[in-house]
Amino acid sequence: MEYVEPVVGIANCLGTPVCKYLKYHRKLNDYVRNFKRIRDELNCKMEDIELQLKAELLRPLGKIPKKGVDNWFKAVKEMIREAQVVENKVSNGRYLCRACNGKLVDEKTREMKEFLDNAPNASEGLAMDGPSAGLPLPTLELVGEEAARNEIWACLMQEEVSKIGVWGMGGVGVIWVTISKEFNVMKVQDDIADALKLKEDWPRKGDKLRRAAILSEMLKNAGKHVLILDDVWDKVSLEEVGIPEPSGSNGCKLVLTTRSEHVCKYMGCKVITVKPLSEEEAFILFLNKVRPNIVQSPTIMPTLKLVVKECAGLPLTIVVVAGTMKGEDNPLIWKNALRELKERIGKVEGVEAEVIECLKFSFDPLKDEKDELIECWIEEGFIDDMGTRQEMKDKGQVILKKLEDNCLLENASSEEMTIHDAVRDMALSITGMNPRYMIQAGLQLEELPEKEQWSPDIEKVSLMYNSISEISIDVLPTKFQLLTTLLLQHNPIKKIPYSFFINMPCLCVLNLSYTMIKSLPNSISELKNLKTLLLCGCSKLRDLPCVSMLQELKKMDLSRTKIEEVPEGIDMLIKLRYLDLEVRSLKEISAGLLPKLVHLQHLSFDVDNEKTSLKAEEMEPWKKLECLTGRFEDISEFNKFISSMQQSKKNLIKYNLQVGLSILRRTRGKTVTIGGVQNWEGELILHPIEIQELTILKCDYLRSLVNDNSSFKNAIDLRVCRIWGCRGIECVVSLSSFASSSAHPFQSLEILGLINLPKLSALIMEDEGIGSATTSTLAPSAPFSHLKVIFITKCSSMKTLLPHWLLPNLQNLEQIWVSDCDEIVEILGAPTSEVEEKGSDALIKFHLPKLRELRLRKLPNLKIICSKSGVMVCDSLQLIHITRCGKLKRIPPFVPLVGNGQPFAYAPPSLTIRSSTEWWESLEWDEDPNFKNVLQPLWKDERENMRRVLFSFLKSAL
Repeated sequence: MEYVEPVVGIANCLGTPVCKYLKYHRKLNDYVRNFKRIRDELNCKMEDIELQLKAELLRPLGKIPKKGVDNWFKAVKEMIREAQVVENKVSNGRYLCRACNGKLVDEKTREMKEFLDNAPNASEGLAMDGPSAGLPLPTLELVGEEAARNEIWACLMQEEVSKIGVWGMGGVGVIWVTISKEFNVMKVQDDIADALKLKEDWPRKGDKLRRAAILSEMLKNAGKHVLILDDVWDKVSLEEVGIPEPSGSNGCKLVLTTRSEHVCKYMGCKVITVKPLSEEEAFILFLNKVRPNIVQSPTIMPTLKLVVKECAGLPLTIVVVAGTMKGEDNPLIWKNALRELKERIGKVEGVEAEVIECLKFSFDPLKDEKDELIECWIEEGFIDDMGTRQEMKDKGQVILKKLEDNCLLENASSEEMTIHDAVRDMALSITGMNPRYMIQAGLQLEELPEKEQWSPDIEKVSLMYNSISEISIDVLPTKFQLLTTLLLQHNPIKKIPYSFFINMPCLCVLNLSYTMIKSLPNSISELKNLKTLLLCGCSKLRDLPCVSMLQELKKMDLSRTKIEEVPEGIDMLIKLRYLDLEVRSLKEISAGLLPKLVHLQHLSFDVDNEKTSLKAEEMEPWKKLECLTGRFEDISEFNKFISSMQQSKKNLIKYNLQVGLSILRRTRGKTVTIGGVQNWEGELILHPIEIQELTILKCDYLRSLVNDNSSFKNAIDLRVCRIWGCRGIECVVSLSSFASSSAHPFQSLEILGLINLPKLSALIMEDEGIGSATTSTLAPSAPFSHLKVIFITKCSSMKTLLPHWLLPNLQNLEQIWVSDCDEIVEILGAPTSEVEEKGSDALIKFHLPKLRELRLRKLPNLKIICSKSGVMVCDSLQLIHITRCGKLKRIPPFVPLVGNGQPFAYAPPSLTIRSSTEWWESLEWDEDPNFKNVLQPLWKDERENMRRVLFSFLKSAL
């Protein structure tokens, strides 16, 4: 190997034109001198900039390096390291000819000269304002906020100013965000405690006074600090919260932001006014949000300027209205928008009303669908009743997207969906101005609102997330003739009076989820128009009265209650579409009940409850079923059900189906779990329901998941597969199955978990008579081409994890986890035929371009990650974590993903290596001692942290 690199270098140099070749040969010394001069200049430049940067970072506003400066420093340090390598090669005569050395030095000199020419310009500033020394504040950069920021900073620097009040109208956009309109002492105490990182010592529950005393002491011990309370609507008692009075002597500062100048003055604050944007600033912000290319038309621009003027310099209003008009190039629509804005603002008084009306304008195209989740929209009837429930959900997704496009929701397409505080306030303000709505959610109410707040004409009431424990009918009107929605979920209500429901003849939606009720009164039968009854999470609820009179009921959710019997009369509910009976305490499903519920679209039973197993023959009448969660006693019943679905040409859209023993519960997408089924070889009808997630547990008779006789070979949509505790399984896929199948098993698989499989010897087994010739042609259509994560633990018969011929199909692999496999010898297998042909010193590249993590734990016989003559091509590698792998003595060399680089002291740019000190010091570096010098800064001493990581991975991914 020591002669390979010089020979390759000479071969590369031979392609150089003759005149250039001779020049490199004759003037090598000149090239070397120029190389050293440029290198020294680059070093000096880096040191000069480093000194200038340090001077900027010492300024009082807390500067941080600009991104470009930081990137330049990193790149230059790497360049100088590479220059040292080049100098070593030349001085040691690494190449066999002067011309090759001359070419190498000249190329590196040109690269260094380019870095020198592109050095950051100190006159333009090397650093920028950074976050404070405390918690970073996630803020939007708004045009025109610099003046207020500077004034606040100046006040903070004045010792005599202890309290600062930042005041502006709603929508002006102040610098920090936090409290909310409904001020809650307990929540503010918790928020401050979290900021102080109080965990063990902080009582999450208990007396407010005691908590205030603890918090006060903690803040006094925190030294100098700035506490920011944002969006304060009314005066705050600092003593009640536990905030020590700020003063020059204790060095504490309090900053509050508010929409009321009166609050600033009452709290004794130095008042700073945040003014609306100037016309020019407002115009720039509007253009930035609406996109300049949309408004180039001379017929649109005059109208656009008038629209901006109507926004009155309020950044939030500008952003929302601009979002509403984004991409719109029709002049008539712009003129109509201007007219509507003028009409609305002309009807109201006061700046706060102006903000609300401007924001309300952007809501109007969305009609009545506002900020509720899709299920709530369906329950409330905001989404028209369509042919299927899925069509209604699709319509809800369209609405969410439209809300996001109009800047009314953020991250609507993700689990982190949020709504801006001001937009929420606007929505509540709109509904709050309507006397037919009562919305008092999350206010810590301990009893129902006062009698004068209840109007006989009230239509919708939301008292969710309060502390109401008792329903007193004394404060309620005699009758709620128009009440359609009553939301009482997440209240510790223990009992509902009998007469309560008698006064609500038009009630359509009743939500009592997560209350403490033990039963419902018989008067529930008086709710003849009730369409939705939600009792989810009522952990004390044991029985319900007869529900046969609720003929309009479409949705009933009894999940996580303690009922033991299906409510009497449920078979009479001919309009029922949604039934959730995920109840572990349920004793049985009465024979003949399910066939009567012919219109069901959604049905859920507890998969852990053996007493509620489903029977295929009772499910045949279900022609509209879309979502199903439940358990089948055995494979035979399961297959009968799937066959009947296939015959009716009906596929489930979402399901979580359990067959046999239940060990894990999963609810993602289209899920099947098969547990403890013996005398089973894998025959299963899967294709009609397009399975996406499969778990097989303790099925010892199974030998392989995919073979000639298994219908798993048709599972082409499978995304997640787990095989756990199956003592007979020898491989995941049998090669013979490819010859008999036009589909490619596991072609969509992303996560593969193999746990406690003592006979498993390979992922893909070569059948008798099928050899390497077949495997070489298999690669383009082999399984696992979308695999991202492979997790293997306690598979004691496996010697090689991934055969070399399979690697071309693992180009999306991101994580490899291997643990507690006693016999495993190598992770990436070498191509035997290639080694035999080229000799033991042949260079073998293992391409895994997206690999990020390689975690190896407790593998007592592991000797190599890849063959001794192998190099890894995986620039994305971020972590190698090795624990208790005593026989592993070598980290394989790396080569870059792009280029013809040799394995000369190269490491992936973001790599970290974690292991024990003993293992790291035992490694052998005979082939290239400099490789250790490259990896040493990347190594960190960490012993058994992987055990915690393994547990976390098992809990979440598996």
